[in-house]
This record gives sequence, structure tokens and C-alpha cells, in this order.
Amino acid sequence: MTLRGREIILGVGGGISAYKSADLIRRLQDHGFLVTVVPTRSSQNFVGNATWAALSGREVHDDLWSNVHSVPHIDLAKKCDAIVIAPTTADLLSRIATGRADDLLTNIILASTAPLILVPAMHPEMWLNAAVQANVGLLRSRGVVVVEPDEGRMTGSDVGVGRYPESSRIIQTLSETLDIKADLKGFNVLVTAGGTREAIDPVRYIGNHSSGKQGFATAFAAAKRGAKVTLIAANSDQPDIEGVEMLRVSTADQMHRAVTDHFEEANVVIMTAAVADAKPLQVNDGKLDKNSYHSIELTPTVDILKEIGQRKGDRVLIGFAAQTGEDGLAKAIEKYAQKNLDLIYLNDVTGGAIFGSDQTSGMIVRSGEVVEELHGVSKLTLADKLLDFAAHKLGLAHD
Repeated sequence: MTLRGREIILGVGGGISAYKSADLIRRLQDHGFLVTVVPTRSSQNFVGNATWAALSGREVHDDLWSNVHSVPHIDLAKKCDAIVIAPTTADLLSRIATGRADDLLTNIILASTAPLILVPAMHPEMWLNAAVQANVGLLRSRGVVVVEPDEGRMTGSDVGVGRYPESSRIIQTLSETLDIKADLKGFNVLVTAGGTREAIDPVRYIGNHSSGKQGFATAFAAAKRGAKVTLIAANSDQPDIEGVEMLRVSTADQMHRAVTDHFEEANVVIMTAAVADAKPLQVNDGKLDKNSYHSIELTPTVDILKEIGQRKGDRVLIGFAAQTGEDGLAKAIEKYAQKNLDLIYLNDVTGGAIFGSDQTSGMIVRSGEVVEELHGVSKLTLADKLLDFAAHKLGLAHD
């Protein structure tokens, strides 16, 4: 599973209003979007690449013939969730409508299947020109979203329709186009993921098969819905998620410290990590010889979920239960009560099922009852279901 945030390509056309896209980048970032800027060469007469790089925090792409070995127009086209071109000049409207591909931006447009949102900005006479309006109509007939320009003061003393729209209206159009929820904007979500490892000696450890995929999917989904997300990951090879605060840990004690440090600021805590219940009482400094490797004396680890459940306050606390056998549901219900949870997800891991998979099957349980049973859904789907519950619990409007 490839994890991306709200990946947006921001194309910048060569109009005087290009400077307004600097504010648009900031506002997109405020809404959790990750922005890669692709300016046309003519736009660089108004705003230089240093500005775009500083604001986006990313490399600026402006040349079809740079880094050819990586095929940048295909790579960028595949990674983005949407393409926004602001401002879109009359020339760009014409080139896009006729399918021209004579620079990096127009090549990306042709190579991408992501939604395309155009933000025209030009003098009233140009906007109302029959050729421009014909191009707009043609593009809309193909499913391209064209944002109507505002009316107001233009360059010099001109006034009329053709003004660059407010950033808020562009972002609203983008969110509606992508059907993106931003219901968790302003909330902090803490997620744990992966499986802890408890050292026996410098070589061996007690561990489990958790890959961390569910936790990473949950953190990604929360970030995509506008939350500020902290992900505490134990021994997972999943890549960092841009826009999410990442903390890498190994042991149960390290997980405990990290959760404790970030618990107070959290509004929602989702504990997907498989934390060891016990650890070796003593860790040998050198590798144990197999002839002396007969038994290991264990001591319990801190029950992190129970500890934070006792002081959760008005936070939403969601736990996971990986069980085998027919009594799995009963054990999950017992765990729900003992840990003071608001929700628990039970998955049957008999035979190693679920671990390392992109899909999950199980039951969402609340107050001793199965709320919903899932069969072969993506871990991202489960993540959104859990976040839907959290949003409702927080009193947020939810469909």
C-alpha cells in the first residue's frame, strides 16, 4: 500500500496574479495538502522558483528535459491526487483544450487521470473573448473543473470579471471535487503502530508479526481529514508519511514513554500497535550460547492501554484486539471494559491472518455488542470507519 497525503500539483501560469498562488500554497498546507509546484517558464517572469521552493518545502519542477531518466511528467502525474492550475492564462486554456504538450506542465496534464481544476485569471476582455469561452466550454464538457473568476480591480485601473479568486473558494472547489472530509481539522490524533521487540541478548528478541500497516493507514487517513497526527511506530518498515509527526521506537518501554509524552495533547488515541505483554527479566550483554539457552525468565511490561484508559478524560480511546479461537469476541469485550475504551476492533489472526496484509477482516465492538462486521476490506477503509466514530464522539457533524 502506497501512502500519500493530499498530493496536489500546483501549476502556475504566466500572469501577474501568479503572486497570489503564494498565499494559495499556504492555505492548501493549512488544510493538510502537500503541494508540488510546476510553473510555466513565462510565470517565472513574475515569481521565481526560489519562492515556490521555500513555500512548498519541495523541489520545483519546471523543465521537461531535466532528470529525463526518471520520466518526471509520468512520475508526477501518477503521484498526484489533483492538479490545480492557478492562475490559468488564456494561452494555457488554449493549449490544454487542444491537447498540446510542449512543456512539463501540459505533459503532466495529458499523462494524469487525476481531477484537473483550472483557475482562470485575466483581463475582462480576454476572459469574455469568444475563443476563450469556447475553450472553457470544451474543457468543462470533458469533465475539467473551471473555477469562475471573481469580479474586481485588475492590473492598472481596469475593473471587471477575470480576477484571481480567493484562496478559500479554490480550496472549497478542490475539496468538493475530491470529496474530501476535513472534519478533524483542529484536532490532534495519536496513533501507535507496529510490534515491539524485547531483547533477549544482542541478537535475539521476543517479538510479533505486526507490520504496522494498520497504524500507518490510520495515521494517513487522519491526516487526510485535516488532523494534526503523531504516529508512534515500533519496528515497521513502512515509509514515513509526509505531514505526520513520526516517532520510531523499538521496545514496549520506549512505546510507553512516547505515548505518555504525547497523550495530553491528543483528542483521539488509536492504539493499533502490538505491544509485548512481557519482556526478559535480564538482557544478556553477549550472545547466549545455544547450550545455555534453556529458559527465559519474564517480567510484565507496562500495560499502556490500561494506564491511559484510566486517565483518558474526554479523549476518544480506540483499541485493537488480535485474537484466535472461538472465545475471541468474549476476550475483546472484556478488554474493552478493562481498558475503559470507547471502541475496540477485533481481528481473528488464526494462522497469521491479517499480519502484513493490506486488507483486514474483523468486528468493530462497542459496549459489549458488535457494531459492524468487516470482511476483506482495506485497512484504509477500517481507518476511516474508526475515525468516523471518533468524529461523532467528538460531537462533529457527520453524514
